[in-house]
Amino acid sequence: MAINSAPESSLLSLLYRSYPAAISPDATEPDLQTATPKIFPHTKFSVTEEADVKQWLATISGLQHAQGKDDQTVIANILGLLNTHLATRTTLLGAKPSVADIAVYALLAPLVEKWSPEERTGEKGYHHIVRHVDFVQNSPLFALQIPEEEKVAIDVTDVRFVPKPVDPKAEKERKKKEKAAAAAAAAGGAEGKPLVVGQGKPAAEKKQKADSAPAAAAAATEAPAAAAAAAAKPEGGKPKKEKKEKQPKQPKAAPAPAAPPSPSIIDLRVGHILRAINHPNADSLFVSTIDCGDAPGTENTSLDEATGKTVRTVCSGLNGLIPLEEMQNRKIVAVCNLKPVTMRGIKSVAMVLAASPRVAEGEDSHAGPVELVAPPADAPAGERITFDGWSEGEPEKVLNPKKKVWETFQPGFTTTDNLEVAFESAAVPAVQGQEGKPALGLLKTASGGICTVKSLKGATVR
Repeated sequence: MAINSAPESSLLSLLYRSYPAAISPDATEPDLQTATPKIFPHTKFSVTEEADVKQWLATISGLQHAQGKDDQTVIANILGLLNTHLATRTTLLGAKPSVADIAVYALLAPLVEKWSPEERTGEKGYHHIVRHVDFVQNSPLFALQIPEEEKVAIDVTDVRFVPKPVDPKAEKERKKKEKAAAAAAAAGGAEGKPLVVGQGKPAAEKKQKADSAPAAAAAATEAPAAAAAAAAKPEGGKPKKEKKEKQPKQPKAAPAPAAPPSPSIIDLRVGHILRAINHPNADSLFVSTIDCGDAPGTENTSLDEATGKTVRTVCSGLNGLIPLEEMQNRKIVAVCNLKPVTMRGIKSVAMVLAASPRVAEGEDSHAGPVELVAPPADAPAGERITFDGWSEGEPEKVLNPKKKVWETFQPGFTTTDNLEVAFESAAVPAVQGQEGKPALGLLKTASGGICTVKSLKGATVR
């Protein structure tokens, strides 16, 4: 059962209990704005983030006031705003914890506890608020001291309705149409008159009549010449056509020789995970928002409102293998040209590269441990990554699943005794016999940095 006291005492009790070094038990009204850096001393907050915390505390205060007055309209508006904001964020600030998250929990936990399954995760439910409450009460990121009997009982598998993710392509098309409509309106205003549907035809008819006068005069002048030309025609009424000489067919160019197979066909890039959350409908999956250096408007990307960056949504089966905290605000290696797949209702458009121990045939290949492949910390998002000695050519836009390109080269992805990621050509029959190719090519960024793992030697990378 959740904390049932009034919101103010609930929040104070939670803060005193969880952060005795940061919140004095004698304080009846702690300054929540200055409490955040005391509660989370190892987290740095920008001026913008501090302002966001202040704004969210004000919003939470407004929600509390609306609940006191039972103003259902205001309550619904604020809950909708909060739910939408959390749709692409782990915390209110994105990935960083703040006292505003704890204030939301203290105020909404008793409310969420009373919600029916339909109110929680139905078609009109507050999916992301429910997920946030569950995350705050259980995550080591907050380390709240809440007895199990006081936590809100949330069944993460009980999802009544999976919200349809925004289709970036459809969203791009919608914005394109809006832009075209705005441009058309601007063009109409340039003449000093608004464009009105259905009123363009009379003007066109006036122009046609004006143009017809000189055309009629020209026709009268040309009539004698036309009569003379008609007299020169043969009886059939049509002039004889001259036969055209047939041009010799040009020989077809010989097809270019196929490039030798190479792992460089796979689009590996530095990716920056901005934030990651638990998949709302799959216990084994994380949903990450990743900057892969794509240009704005690129297919299968979207604009991240919090950062203004062009990002990809990526589902990865790492939940339970890697702590969610390790998936926040970090650099990874992303495979960017696999065909997008929809995983339990969410479209995934890349893959996060990770290493795991090799297992014998028939054993569980997903048992762990698992370590993310790490590029150099200073490598920019989007920087291309290739295996040393295998960097020729450009990657394909999208790998054809029928050709099993990834499955062909992946067995050669490994880690060395020095914890470097490399491509072992002997493990891939398709590349054997190519002259001048290394037996082991290290995975490097375009600027020369080597990609590594923490501790797994001789592991498989996928």
